[in-house]
Amino acid sequence: MILTIALLIAGTIAIAAFVLMPRLREERIVFDIVPDRPVAFGYKMAWLAIATRDTQSVVDAIGLAGAGPCNWQSGIGTVYDGDLGDTHVFVSPPVKGWTFVVGLPLPHPVGRGFADKSTPLLLDLGAQFAEVQYYFTYPLIDFFAWARIKDGRLVRAFAIGDEGIVWNKGRPTREEKALGLKFFELRGVRGRKGDAGGEIILYPTEDHVMRIAGGWSLDPTRLNEAPAHTSIGYVGQAPLRWRPERLRKTA
Repeated sequence: MILTIALLIAGTIAIAAFVLMPRLREERIVFDIVPDRPVAFGYKMAWLAIATRDTQSVVDAIGLAGAGPCNWQSGIGTVYDGDLGDTHVFVSPPVKGWTFVVGLPLPHPVGRGFADKSTPLLLDLGAQFAEVQYYFTYPLIDFFAWARIKDGRLVRAFAIGDEGIVWNKGRPTREEKALGLKFFELRGVRGRKGDAGGEIILYPTEDHVMRIAGGWSLDPTRLNEAPAHTSIGYVGQAPLRWRPERLRKTA
């Protein structure tokens, strides 16, 4: 699962409107720092929504390497860029009390065989901020995830991919139930004879993820409609500790 995700992310070139200065001869990238208004994002992307107006505290909390100022257009353009998007993360200015951490390098929920780096990150941030939310949507492999930490406690975490449910903690929230989706764990059913129950797993779509985000905090695909002053955030390289790591086999 995680290898499939990594390969697809590395090979995907998304189209996004952005202002990104050309690479200089020294291969240094200059990001636009002219303050601008929020830019929409969300599709084929991973992000955190953190309840704080202190963008710098978020940068410090996640350990963003080489963080530098960057406006919305340049930051969102960077995380959707075919080359820079594999390694860079954008930390937005606050919008209605929420600061966003956007980028595919964010740790993804994984199944057995790989270290869980999503849950520790969320709990660590949850100890520093009143609420932390996680979202990931990648329809090419039917992979969708969402999680919510409130007052340092994991309230809900769910992820589903082409192998089935890989993350299911806490009870479904009101916003999830309103979607009318049904999830069933099918592992262990293949060897049975006859009818296995007749139920069909109704996978979520990207729009479902956005509806959950809109119910819990803000729908990122509509941020351009949010009333906000012009401002800038930060962009930098994702910490190495976020990279996928196989679990070592023990005798």
